[in-house]
Amino acid sequence: MIELFTADTPNGKKITIMLEELGCDFKVTKIDLSKGEQLKKDFIKISPFGKIPVIIDHENGQSLFESGAILIYLGEKYNKFYDLKDRYIINQWLMAQMGIIGPMIGQHHQFHHYNPGKSEFGEERYFKIAKRIYGELDERLSSSKYLAGNEYTIADIATWPWIARHEWHDIGLNNYKSLTRWYLDISKREAVIKGYDLLKNGSIIPKP
Repeated sequence: MIELFTADTPNGKKITIMLEELGCDFKVTKIDLSKGEQLKKDFIKISPFGKIPVIIDHENGQSLFESGAILIYLGEKYNKFYDLKDRYIINQWLMAQMGIIGPMIGQHHQFHHYNPGKSEFGEERYFKIAKRIYGELDERLSSSKYLAGNEYTIADIATWPWIARHEWHDIGLNNYKSLTRWYLDISKREAVIKGYDLLKNGSIIPKP
């Protein structure tokens, strides 16, 4: 059984979507970020930087933090969504999400959604970066069904939850035909619908 320590964020949803896709036995343990539970000593023992998500695989006692590492581990363990012969291209798009897409769009959230009016420079900078990311993803998906090729992989699972917050971005997802096609294709997957509703409180995937 996989135990997932998480919160209702894009990084948290990556792993619930993956676990739902795998159809494996798992348990969700909620970490309340607003109460600082991620900074408690017991959690720091399994997540040194105090970040969600974290998993413990109770079949072998393996503990992992960092969502990209968790996706690779689960993909290898269950031999799904991470074909080793394609791992280099999958890894490129997964690392792009980890190093560029998530951090930059996350900053856009901070300035544009959570703290508007506090920094004109920050709002303009990260809006432009987020908009450029939309364009770059759209360009890739104009010639590829999924990010790493013709097959749905952990790279898509990692990236999709960030685009699922498109309503926060005020960029206009519908302005990007190929990105919208990809977003809607993934949105229809039963496991994605279930995994998106991480806390089982009726969360519904936003439409473009």
